[in-house]
Amino acid sequence: MFIPFEQMPKKARVWVYQANRELTSNECETIEAALAHFLEQWTAHNQNLKASGGIFRQRFVILALDEDFNAASGCSIDASVHFLQDLGKQLHVEFFDRSVAFLSQDDVLQTAELKDLTQHIEQGIIQEDTLIFNNLVKNIEELEHSWQQAAKASWMARYFQNV
Repeated sequence: MFIPFEQMPKKARVWVYQANRELTSNECETIEAALAHFLEQWTAHNQNLKASGGIFRQRFVILALDEDFNAASGCSIDASVHFLQDLGKQLHVEFFDRSVAFLSQDDVLQTAELKDLTQHIEQGIIQEDTLIFNNLVKNIEELEHSWQQAAKASWMARYFQNV
C-alpha cells in the first residue's frame, strides 16, 4: 500500500537510486505515477507492504518501506529493482550507475566520476566542506540527517588524508 512519504516512520528502510541525468518535469510526473502504482501493489510473500517513494532534486528516486508493518523479502526487493530497471529503459535513464559521486556546491547538484576524485580534490574542485550525497543511508532518519554531509565527514574523508 502506498503511503505519502511524510507519513512514513523515521525508521522506515530506504533505497536511494540516482539518475544519470536530471529528470524533466514530465519524467518526474511519469515516475511518480508509476511509483505510486507499483508501491500500491508491492508485496512480500503475498503480504502487502506499507511503502512510499518519491523523486528528490530531480535526480534521486527514493523508496521507503515500513518494515514494522511487513518486512521486505528478497523477491520483493528484486521486484523493486526490476521495476526501476524497466522504468529506466522506458525513459532512457540509468538508475544503477554507481561510478559517480553526487555533490552539491552552492546548492547546485554536480557529479564526479569516482576515478577522478583524487584529482578533483587536488585541484580544489571538491573541498572538505563540499556536500556529498551518501546514497547508502539506511532509513528516513539517516536520509534527513546524513544523506548530505561534508566531504571530510563522509565516506570521501580518506581522499583528504594526503592533501
